[in-house]
Amino acid sequence: MSNTPEKIECLIIGSGPAGYTAAIYAARADLKPVMYLGSQPGGQLTTTTEVENFPGYPQGITGPEMMEELKAQAERFGTETRWGMISEVDTTSRPFKVKDEDGKEILAETLIIATGATAKYLGLESEEKFKGGGVSACATCDGFFYKGKDVAVVGGGDTAAEEATYLAKLCKKVYLIVRRDELRASKAMQKRVLNTPNIEVLWNHNTKELFGEEKGFVKSLKGAVLINNKTHEEKTIDIDGFFVAIGHKPNSDLFAGVLDMDETGYINLIQQQQISRESLPVVMFRIKSSVRQLQLPEQAVWQRWKPNAFWLPKTTNTINSSYTKSCSICCCSFFYFSAIHQCHQKAYFCTNFKSYNLMEDEPDQPERKNLN
Repeated sequence: MSNTPEKIECLIIGSGPAGYTAAIYAARADLKPVMYLGSQPGGQLTTTTEVENFPGYPQGITGPEMMEELKAQAERFGTETRWGMISEVDTTSRPFKVKDEDGKEILAETLIIATGATAKYLGLESEEKFKGGGVSACATCDGFFYKGKDVAVVGGGDTAAEEATYLAKLCKKVYLIVRRDELRASKAMQKRVLNTPNIEVLWNHNTKELFGEEKGFVKSLKGAVLINNKTHEEKTIDIDGFFVAIGHKPNSDLFAGVLDMDETGYINLIQQQQISRESLPVVMFRIKSSVRQLQLPEQAVWQRWKPNAFWLPKTTNTINSSYTKSCSICCCSFFYFSAIHQCHQKAYFCTNFKSYNLMEDEPDQPERKNLN
């Protein structure tokens, strides 16, 4: 293997809807993007059976098929996709130093983080067995398939409460399995759950096992065995769907100690990053999102958060027309369609700039230039 690092204009880490969306726009901007597919090529959608709520597919499409189409579209415009994972990232200088799992060194002028998040599951062997056959982590995605049936939701927070009330509109009965004797959800959500007639809350219960039928490759969930963690009594419920709503884990371990994160692992805004030096112009996008939003493909590419605003300090008046010499990091768990476009259209003139969040009060700042 050559010891000479490979130079890449635009490196994308992650291959979910966000990563492919960024790849399509980067490729169309002639940035020659290279994408590392990661440990789960295609992201969470590859674990979904039918996708019926994404525009453009009147007959529906399976999650894996949809991701293959996104991949083909990105490659059509020149995106190079690579199997494997990135194992190390150094953002202390530019170009950014990156290594893949084989030890290959890469110098990336632009780095797009689109690693997403992974739904948390209970860890049961039977749970893994019935994924796609009754077990889901997204009621909004899969709830329709259980219309008129009995289902269960696991969790006690706002997400679980939202999933349960959403499913209650579609399903005959919803069991909400809570391991404690109270809900962690907000008071408003608790009231909504407790006042919904077809939601039955099973307090102090844990899931012991799931069971169902197997016919060839087709697996169908039929029920769950629960255990009361106070009395140790077992209870069996007959259900067709089992929705896990105990949170998500952001796939950001790679950036631990490199980028500033909150306590749950989501990457913080650019103002708090050590890499936001005046000599290193950086573009970042707000990535905070609810757990539910992280699951939806349409919200993976159409985020509600606005990008930061940029301006040139009075002390610098340099104009650089190179895209890749000014846009350095676009960081988002999920990219929305216009992110890469706005990034390069609004920031490629900058050599130095500061940023502030549009959701907060505007700080004292030098005179801004119109970058459009």
